[in-house]
Amino acid sequence: MIDSRSESATAQSSKRWMGLFEKRESSLRPRALLITSEEAVGWYFSWNPSSSRSCRRRHLRGTRSFSRHKCLIASAQSSTASQNGNSECLLRLTGRRTGRLFSFFPMMSSRLTSPTIHVPVMLQEILEWSGLATESRSPEEPFVWIDGTLGGAGHALAMMQRMRPEDLFVGIDRDPLAVERSETFLQNNKIWSCRAKLIATSYREIPRYIRDGDLELADGILLDLGLSSDQLADPSRGFSFKVGGPLDLRFTEESGIPASQLLKVATEKEIADIIYQYGEERFSRRIAKAIVERRLDDPVETAEQLYDLIHRVIPGKIHGRIDSATRTFQALRIAVNHELDHLEEALKWLPQCLKPNGRLLIISFHSLEDRMVKHAFRDHPQLEVLTRKPILPSDREIDQNPRSRSAKLRVARRTEG
Repeated sequence: MIDSRSESATAQSSKRWMGLFEKRESSLRPRALLITSEEAVGWYFSWNPSSSRSCRRRHLRGTRSFSRHKCLIASAQSSTASQNGNSECLLRLTGRRTGRLFSFFPMMSSRLTSPTIHVPVMLQEILEWSGLATESRSPEEPFVWIDGTLGGAGHALAMMQRMRPEDLFVGIDRDPLAVERSETFLQNNKIWSCRAKLIATSYREIPRYIRDGDLELADGILLDLGLSSDQLADPSRGFSFKVGGPLDLRFTEESGIPASQLLKVATEKEIADIIYQYGEERFSRRIAKAIVERRLDDPVETAEQLYDLIHRVIPGKIHGRIDSATRTFQALRIAVNHELDHLEEALKWLPQCLKPNGRLLIISFHSLEDRMVKHAFRDHPQLEVLTRKPILPSDREIDQNPRSRSAKLRVARRTEG
């Protein structure tokens, strides 16, 4: 059994080797371009934000070019409507070093993305605590809502259909595939009329967007931490051992090294510390030892291999309420994506991104995350805690969506000062 230790000590130990392989998201200002549907489909645009006229384009040959460039999409009804300022569209910005945007017809957009299967957690509670229907809301000022973890856009659609045309919805997600899928979902369910922006970046970048003038101060910010069902069902990244696939576990290729590479380079003690600290797994040392012994001849490369290894060294009857494999996958995912680092930075600066009386809502699924949120809400001088205890999903929701059983919602409000 590994002795309990402080979060800071373990974080310093893991950062020592993470820093060698980490590839941080670009800190350059994102680039954006709106292209109308009357532009020739298949023309590639590269736009320098310092000069809106320095626009170059070249033809992309064949449909493979679309998937190879992993681009972001901006859709508009027509060039005439766009010139009049009446186009109903989603403007997408990218946090990548070079922003690339395309205009696709709906049929082409649907070929690039699959329908979402994600079920939003605690949807009714989010609507009630969002502040959208409060009497203190100014009828003259537009309501600005930022969803920092867009996921399958379930929370997004529910909020957008209740917002006015002058209101602004901003959807953010680190996973570019989630942003693409959400755009298709929202366009196919056009029961909303508000302004909307979708951004492929981390929620920790929200303060920089506001500071640079790309976003407005928000009336509400939502973070739904953890994985979406769409990511769990994606076999290409190995988020779920039930689906299988390569042991990647990254939200984006720019997050750092994949989990399989991490298990090849980290020491036995470092692997055990990660599994114990981030997964709260009591058999972390046993699992780490088995991983290191195996990598001498046949290192772990896939989700199935890691699952089989864990169940070989830990009999099923002593796994406890939560499978040891589930805890281990969770720990490795948190490590390779630096999720706690992102959350810690966001909790420090997000209150300044709210208008006075603006609300910060955070759903967590892990005790470490919930503890960080609880202490940050309590200790931040600009926040007033609105939920003394975390709000839990109802029994009915847990029956309908078992993945919601560990969810905890905390809400705080920015004070006038």
